[in-house]
Parts: sequence; structure tokens; C-alpha cells
Amino acid sequence: MKTIGDQQLLKRINRSVVLRLLRAQPGLSRARLASESGLTKSTVSGLVRELIDDRWLSEAGAAVNDGLGRPSTPLHINDRVRALVGVEIGVETMRVACVSLLGEVLHADAQPLASTEPARACAQAAAMCAQAWKQIAARGLELSGIGVGVPGAVDDATGIVLFAPNLGWRRLDLLPDLIEAFAAAGLPRVPVQLQNEADVAALGEYEFCKGEGEDPLIFVDCDVGVGAGIVLNDRLFTGAQGMAGEIGHTILQADGPLCSCGRRGCAEAFFGSRVLGRGAGDVKRAGQMLGVLLQNLWTAFDPRAIVIGGSTCEAHPEFLRSAIATVQSYADAAGMPPPAVRGARHGLLAPAVGAAALALHDYLRPMHPNTVTRRERSGARAKKPPGPVGAAALR
Repeated sequence: MKTIGDQQLLKRINRSVVLRLLRAQPGLSRARLASESGLTKSTVSGLVRELIDDRWLSEAGAAVNDGLGRPSTPLHINDRVRALVGVEIGVETMRVACVSLLGEVLHADAQPLASTEPARACAQAAAMCAQAWKQIAARGLELSGIGVGVPGAVDDATGIVLFAPNLGWRRLDLLPDLIEAFAAAGLPRVPVQLQNEADVAALGEYEFCKGEGEDPLIFVDCDVGVGAGIVLNDRLFTGAQGMAGEIGHTILQADGPLCSCGRRGCAEAFFGSRVLGRGAGDVKRAGQMLGVLLQNLWTAFDPRAIVIGGSTCEAHPEFLRSAIATVQSYADAAGMPPPAVRGARHGLLAPAVGAAALALHDYLRPMHPNTVTRRERSGARAKKPPGPVGAAALR
């Protein structure tokens, strides 16, 4: 029997329950946490004490009456100690964002992608993260995790980039190179996570919303490529091989315009940023075609929210308006209320902010498949020549 391991896992699960409740409902007391979670008061009291000692939680100064007995002290996520860093390795641009545990963007930077050669891309990401870390360290914050989003399918268990066509990557084991580059740049040893950029953007919208998360939620990234990230039943839906959400080559019109993949009528051929950027497409019509795609996603997944982001939305505001109007027209025809369709909260930073949310997402869900596998792989940094050690990793 793995009694000790089971007890440690149970404690991690219970800690995650407490943290998630307080993110959704800031200011809960210990008694209210026990009532909401179903845990015993003594268990909650012990967990809260540990989380305060680990500086995950903070207590408000004044006691309040929560209706469950004597006045008690409200608890909150402590966003003044830990910070997360997210990286988007885009097709043309690399972006980095430092984010608090509550999703506040503390620092952001963007640079043209210097090279699609993997080692050089990793070195650029590491250099930008090192500069970002200096910014948050100057505020007295600790780095607790790094997430990276890439424009391609990522195997959820191994972290291997299966296919990133716009970067020319296929079956690339990128995570070890990232870990080595971060260490060489002098970053603290913390967990490193890797996932598709649309997937992490979806996580950012889900994890850093106020109140209960919107579930199911779909993020559609309209950039050089077109992809989707799907949050379903409180976790990313990535498919059997990490290919879920690769909607850029969904056929929207038989015998439509020629796509870079060699087929005709793909979504990318209608509203990829390079198509609209060279004036080859009508923006309003492109938005209508996006609306067709969103209607198909709506009927397939019945989401609470569909979030649209990417450079096409930023460059062409009419594009998003046209897509929303198209979805509404389908809803009116069917006599059904559509899901909420809106733009990304952080605009072009959505994938970088979402990448920062990736480490937090895994930490708060210790029973999700592949979480341990990711941590073991990101822990490979301990076998590399050590760089300066800063904050403790997520525990």
C-alpha cells in the first residue's frame, strides 16, 4: 500500500479545493470554506494554516460575520508574493507576460521572432523571460512557474510538438531545449509547461475570469493560422493525440479559395491574417465565414462562451463584429439563445497570459491525467547544470 503517497495526494487535492474556492469566491472564512467544500473544519483549519505559511493565502484584517457562527476572518489568494511567466512562440512574434496568481498582467513584452530554428527560438524565449523575471523580482515577487504556447499540436502526455506547420516543426521534443535555455539564462528552477497556443489562451480566459469559470469555453485564435482551444469539464480537451481544435483546415466551402495546405475552402484560406493582410479577402465576408465556423463549434460543443482573439481581430475590428452578427443570425433563425461571443480580454497577449495560467491550472488539478507526467518532465531541469535558484517551485 502507498499510504504515504496517498496521503500526500489527498492533501494536494484538498489544498487545491480550498484555493479554487477562494479564487471563485474571495473572502470566504474557514467555516464557510468547510461548508462549501464538505471538508471538516479541522481539515480546513490545518490546510489554511499551511497555505498562509506558504504564502498562497492572506487574511484580511477585520473579522466579519459569515452567518455560520461567531465572527471570522476573510481569506484571500495572496497575489503579492508569487508570479507566473507565460511565453507565446508565435509564427512571426514572440510575446512574454508576467502575471499574478489572480491574472493581473504585471509586465509584458513583444519582439519579432528571430528564427524558427528551435534552439534559437528557445534562446530568444529564455532571454525575454530573464528580462521579465528581473522586472518581477524588483517588485519582490517570486517566480513560480513558466508556461509556453506554440502554434501547433502538442502531445498532452509527452510535451512533444507533433506538428507546427507555420514554423516547420514536426515531432519536435521542445521541452528539454526550453528547460536548458531557461537554466542557461539564469532563471530560477521552476516547473515549465508546454502546450498549444490556442489551448493556453482558452485556459487564460477560463482560469482568470471573475467568479465561476465559463465551462465549456472555446477560444478561437485567428492569426496566420487558425486554431481553437477547448475547456470542457474543467480541463483542456486536447483529443487523443493533441490534435483537437485544429480548425484552421476545416472546410467551410467546397471548391473555395486555395489554402496553403493544398486543399480548397479551408478556414485559413478565408481569414488567415496573411490572406487579409495582402488584401486578398473582404473583411466583412471573412467575418461571416468565421461566423459559420463559430456556429459549427456551437452546435458541436454547446459552449457557454466563445472567445475570439488573434492579430486578425486586432487589425480588423469589423471582422469580429461581422462574425458575432452571423452567429446571432443563426441563433435567431433557430429561435435559440447563442453562447456569449466576445473578444479576448488581453487582446494579442491572450496566449502569453494563458501560458502563464498553464502551470497554475495543472497545480490546482492534481488528479487530472498527465499532470504528474508534465511535472516529471519539467523537473528534468534539476539534472541540468544549475542556474541561480530563486523562489521555490509550485508545491
